Amino acid sequence: MAEYDVVADAAGLAAAAAALSDGTGPVAVDVERASGFRYSQRAYLIQVFRRDAGVYLFDPPAIGDMSALQGAIGDLEWILHAASQDLPSLREAGLEPPSVFDTELAARLLGHERVGLGAVVEDTLGITLAKAHSAADWSTRPLPQPWLEYAALDVLHLVDVYDVLVAELAEQGKTEIAAQEFEAVRTKPERPAREEPWRRLSGLHTVRGRRSLAVARALWLAREEYAKEQDTSPGRLVPDRSLIAAVLADPASKQELARVKDFTGRASRAQLDRWWAAIEAGRADPALPSERATGDGMPPPRAWADRNPAADARLKAARPLVEQLAADLRMPTENVLTPDTLRRVAWAPPAEVDAASVGEVLAAHGARPWQIALTAPVIAHAFVDSLHAADDSPDEAS
Repeated sequence: MAEYDVVADAAGLAAAAAALSDGTGPVAVDVERASGFRYSQRAYLIQVFRRDAGVYLFDPPAIGDMSALQGAIGDLEWILHAASQDLPSLREAGLEPPSVFDTELAARLLGHERVGLGAVVEDTLGITLAKAHSAADWSTRPLPQPWLEYAALDVLHLVDVYDVLVAELAEQGKTEIAAQEFEAVRTKPERPAREEPWRRLSGLHTVRGRRSLAVARALWLAREEYAKEQDTSPGRLVPDRSLIAAVLADPASKQELARVKDFTGRASRAQLDRWWAAIEAGRADPALPSERATGDGMPPPRAWADRNPAADARLKAARPLVEQLAADLRMPTENVLTPDTLRRVAWAPPAEVDAASVGEVLAAHGARPWQIALTAPVIAHAFVDSLHAADDSPDEAS
């Protein structure tokens, strides 16, 4: 087993940056976080590989300023697997790629049945990767040597995988499609914060009444505040099910809260004053939440037949045609056009339905040029057909 060292200071970073600058070709990059253990999504290890330079493992919290690495690789193409997961953590560390090649996304566009990193490496190179430490706590220090080997292997083969996938994309005529998709991932704006993130509490559907929902909200906010203070995953402090159990128990005192059997977790008893204060705050809050979350104005498709029959007809006419396009291209339907985008254009189509106007609506919802070129004519045709079918149908009242 190869021995790997972790670069953990400015001197080591400078030496690694110099070596990477002298390497050849694109650079493979990966990130290890401590999801499920820490509150933040910061990078606790960044792995980088470049031909003629080798593999380097960086400890961003220990190093601090990563600008030397950005200077060394900042003008290269970065190869990542599932780039959307790693880019936020890389940016938090001060690292920004000028362009990316996403091996997971490329595999999807090529119609590979399996797109996890291990599967893509095996399918393209015939090499089997062990995924034993994928869910490890990467904030652990020092990192065990088997973990470091696992982390290094995540980038060691990516450049070879890249070569194979580049050739496959060219063979299938999907090079430009992939380029547009990769750039969309790289430049995708950060998702705005949810208006009511507390509604994601697992089991919240069992809570009845606005006052009880206010208590659930207060407990969630208290847990978030404490989790942020401790840099610990909220669910490790008090699981969702325990917060819900506290709400449903409706304790009359702090002592009763302590006796709730399902109110468990590392901080359930140690921070009892905190949780009781949250319950009292929720009970006294004059701004009661609504029974249901505020939506975006578009009901679920199962309700369309009653709520908006014309939209229902448009969606049912267009969806199979988009699915057929995806089958012809040998890629998942959601990569040809996301179901949400199709639903939105079906719910609120342009006033004059033709390929150009449908394309404008698709673009407004984030569809890429290649998606618009393929799907807009098909969707417009389906919408027109659905209208004609409605006009030709016999009047039920006659």
